[in-house]
Amino acid sequence: MPTYTLNVNGKDHAVNVSSASMPLLWVLRDVIGLTGTKYGCGIEVCGACTVLVSGQPEKACKFDVSSAVGKPITTIEGLSPDRSHPAQKAWIANQVPQCGYCQSGMLMKVAGAMQAGHHGAEIASEVNNLCVCGTYQRIKQAVAGL
Repeated sequence: MPTYTLNVNGKDHAVNVSSASMPLLWVLRDVIGLTGTKYGCGIEVCGACTVLVSGQPEKACKFDVSSAVGKPITTIEGLSPDRSHPAQKAWIANQVPQCGYCQSGMLMKVAGAMQAGHHGAEIASEVNNLCVCGTYQRIKQAVAGL
C-alpha cells in the first residue's frame, strides 16, 4: 500500500491508502479521522466536501490523495480552534445552519473566497454549494458583512 504524507490543518499525516486515486474526502474522514468534511453527492455538485488546498476551495470527493501531497490542506476542523474565523462568527450571528450538514463545505468555500481577498456580494456570488434546507437567504446575510 502506498504511503503519502499530507499536511492537514498544519500537521503532517503519513497515510497508507490502497490507491493514489483515492479521493481526499475518504482519506480525511476514514484514515485521518476528521469527519467535519461531509460526503454529499460524490460528483462535485453539492460542495459539502469542500476543503482548502493551498488556500483554494477544492471538492474533496474527486480530488485524488496523490494530488494533495506537498500542499497545505485546511478542513473545517482547522479553520479556527474556537470558531473565531470571521465566516464562522457570521454564520453564528445570522443563525445560518438548520440541519448543518452542508455548512462545513459552505464555510470552507467562503473562507477560500475571503483568503482570495473577496468581500460581501462577491463572496455570495461564488458560493454555489447546495443546501437542502434552503438557508440561502441567511447565507447571503452572513456574507454581506464579510
